Amino acid sequence: MNFAAEVVDAAPADRVALIELARDGSRTEHRFGDVAERSGRLAGTLANHGIGPGDVVLTLIGNRPVWVETMVACFRIGAVVLPCTEQLRAKDLRLRLDVARPALVVCDARNRGALDGALALPAPAGVQPPIVLTVPDPEIYAADVPPAVDLAADAPCLITFTSGTSGEPKAVLHGQRYLSGQAVQSEHWLAAGTGDIVWCTAASGWSKSARNVFIAPWIRGATTLLHDERFDPQQRLELLERERVTILCMAPTEYRVIAKRATLRAFPHLRGLVAAGEALNPEVLHAWRAATGLEIRDGYGQTETGQMTGVPPGAEVRPGSMGRALPGVRLWLGDDGELLADPATVPTFFLGYLGADGSLPARDAATDPSGTPWHTGDKVRQDDDGYLFFEGRTDDVIISAGYRIGPFEVESALVAHPAVAEAAVVAAPDEERGSVVRAVVVLRDGYRPGDALARELQDHVKAQTAPYKYPRIVEFSAELPKTTSGKIRRALLREGG
Repeated sequence: MNFAAEVVDAAPADRVALIELARDGSRTEHRFGDVAERSGRLAGTLANHGIGPGDVVLTLIGNRPVWVETMVACFRIGAVVLPCTEQLRAKDLRLRLDVARPALVVCDARNRGALDGALALPAPAGVQPPIVLTVPDPEIYAADVPPAVDLAADAPCLITFTSGTSGEPKAVLHGQRYLSGQAVQSEHWLAAGTGDIVWCTAASGWSKSARNVFIAPWIRGATTLLHDERFDPQQRLELLERERVTILCMAPTEYRVIAKRATLRAFPHLRGLVAAGEALNPEVLHAWRAATGLEIRDGYGQTETGQMTGVPPGAEVRPGSMGRALPGVRLWLGDDGELLADPATVPTFFLGYLGADGSLPARDAATDPSGTPWHTGDKVRQDDDGYLFFEGRTDDVIISAGYRIGPFEVESALVAHPAVAEAAVVAAPDEERGSVVRAVVVLRDGYRPGDALARELQDHVKAQTAPYKYPRIVEFSAELPKTTSGKIRRALLREGG
């Protein structure tokens, strides 16, 4: 299998693949023939730098066509691509460089400073600095197009990082089957097809962005919209209308904020609304339905698993439900209400986690003969018709505006500040974001609590790690509640203690 050959090269050359809305206000249509040619030549440039099957290429690029072209170039030659979000800071990038050990980085000019900062940080012994290609640079398209490599379903393809509860983020490794496996959710949830314009608003670097910005839509012959701008509720509605978007995929928080801050209306070309990442409030579903005549169809998946549930077109939408298992996917509830999955039935299930030294997983988790179920860590309930409803995490991961945030990273950033002796991070409810990060801080001697120090700590976390992780609530305490063995009692803090 090879996504570049079977999907991009095989598409009609004159069909529009991508509509680019750039930061300078320009609009460009890129046809499949253009994408095939440019990504093919970029693949040749990668090959000329010694990149081949199994080599890791890191991308640090905004929502721009060159990001998509680099991804497709890697798929063509069998390289493993690690797309990174622009929100990462030097420390975050250094972790990814150390674990994934990319041989080459493709970075755009506006993110080069962050990359250089990461490269300047100390690296473990044996980790070599990668080759860096900075775009825009016409030279990256100067090479000949290499042939597409025949790839096995379990050949490595894609790396994404997920937040951990008690340690650094984990590197999730997907195989080539992750690409072809998107056909299931694309047909039964996203419901894209030839003639559709699909807009998945996720920024480059997130697992949902790769699979639904272009992979799943292109499998079904649809056109995708790529918008390189920050979220603006009113502008998003204007673009929906102007670009005649037919299928919109957004985070629940975006649906909530638009319903609250902009005036919803009907869009004559819009026929599908989908969401994933967290539960949708009934009032938000009602607001969009009343204005557009459309239901927001929810779905569920994880970085490790890809999409596993969804509400298909025409099915009943039940407020708060993430739908039912996709066709062929076997899910069930454990005794404690945790959602479990049979990995062998999930077409986009991952190969495993990379080791801290960049080592590949010892075996293919999806074909493990032991038949061990996958523990999602999410507690759900199921009604009599099989509809699933998210109820919370079994661990301490915080889900805020669709982002999954591990408390360890935020706590580590906080205690790096000279005023902080200890810190504990938990979720706090929020009307728009679902939850926000709440930090309870114990100060060192000589420091006094106050609003100014709280703001200083927030800015410190933003500088240390990706800004979406910063604590929107900072509270000060003389001590943290702990068990007799010294572990922080997060459950007590979540309850307000």
